[in-house]
Amino acid sequence: MGLRATTNKRLGGWVGVACCALFVLFASLILPAIAHAGEAPLAATGYKMAGDATKMRIVVDFDREPNPRWFLLRGPHRLVIDVPNAKLTFSAKDLKARGLVKSVRYGQIENGASRLILISKGPFRVDKLDVLKNEDGSGYRMAVDISAVSDREFDAALADQAVTTSSTVSPDKRERLAKPVPAVTSHKFTIVIDPGHGGVDGGAEGLNGTVEKNVTLAFAKELRDKLSAEGKYDISLTREDDTFLRLDDRVRIARQRGANLFISIHADTIRLKGIRGATVYTVSDKASDPEAQALADRENLSDQFAGMEIKEDSQEVTDILIDLIRRETHSFSMGFAQTLVGELSTTVGLINNPHRFAGFRVLKAPDVPSVLVELGYLSNAKDEAQLTNPEWRGKAAESISKAVATFAASRVNAGG
Repeated sequence: MGLRATTNKRLGGWVGVACCALFVLFASLILPAIAHAGEAPLAATGYKMAGDATKMRIVVDFDREPNPRWFLLRGPHRLVIDVPNAKLTFSAKDLKARGLVKSVRYGQIENGASRLILISKGPFRVDKLDVLKNEDGSGYRMAVDISAVSDREFDAALADQAVTTSSTVSPDKRERLAKPVPAVTSHKFTIVIDPGHGGVDGGAEGLNGTVEKNVTLAFAKELRDKLSAEGKYDISLTREDDTFLRLDDRVRIARQRGANLFISIHADTIRLKGIRGATVYTVSDKASDPEAQALADRENLSDQFAGMEIKEDSQEVTDILIDLIRRETHSFSMGFAQTLVGELSTTVGLINNPHRFAGFRVLKAPDVPSVLVELGYLSNAKDEAQLTNPEWRGKAAESISKAVATFAASRVNAGG
């Protein structure tokens, strides 16, 4: 009897230990899952977009810390962001298309996750996607920075995405920051020619009724044909017909086409009828002279002709654009401008101090050497006659072509 009692006591102890172990296992594996299943989904408390057609910031506010996962798709170009255990509810007004973002969609997917889809106007790069705690402790915000890039860069990012994740799903929050885009293969020297104005924005009007938007488009096409005959370049126009384009869309087109050079064509008017001749402008925060400043102010108001209100609600992004005009890119713009002035001086008339500068919005692509060429003044009868003269336009196009050839050769030789 004593032996049987001792054995039963030991068995009871072992059973007790086993039960405790099972309970610990249940508590560690099952209870958290039950608790998670019953946890209220994250709530998105706000959505904001700021920026333009070249660079955008998207901010989504949450009541708790989200763990987003993102990936890229094309056809159309999209950024897809999945947020586990979340419920998204946004105001339609906040989702209204603007800048680089063409449209926004969102909805529930499997397992209680929500998906946010940003559809872009073209190829883009995710500069950063991060989650930050609000300073007042009220919640968290997901901040996404995207910028327009060429198709080559977007395709390289897609390829890198597939290699690094073996799928189209991005890494977890330890790798939220976008990786540098791999180097792309070489391509032809790419030139984007921008015929100023268009559509409802006719631009300047000459003494005899010549309209700037028609002059710029005709000359841009002539210059394109002249350069195409060389067979060495990829060339495109920002507009092929009488279409209105926002200034930031012109910059976006240059970046997304991978431009090595951007040439914006204009033909202005001025109060002093005796002033005539061509001028070459590069960008600068400080204008070279009052006339350059006045011209930049007029050109920068182009968007208002389409009834578009110009808001400065994204000053941070605007400042980034200005700051990103790298010294190297600016020096290339300056070098091309000087070469262009030299070529034009031998064939067409130039104003005094023909290389000038001011804060033209259309020249603010951070990585594309850019110039604005004022072919002449429609307010001067002689200039107006020249601008509509095919022979004169041919000479001017030839001079610009020679300057492009010199610049392109220097960039190819420098490996840029």
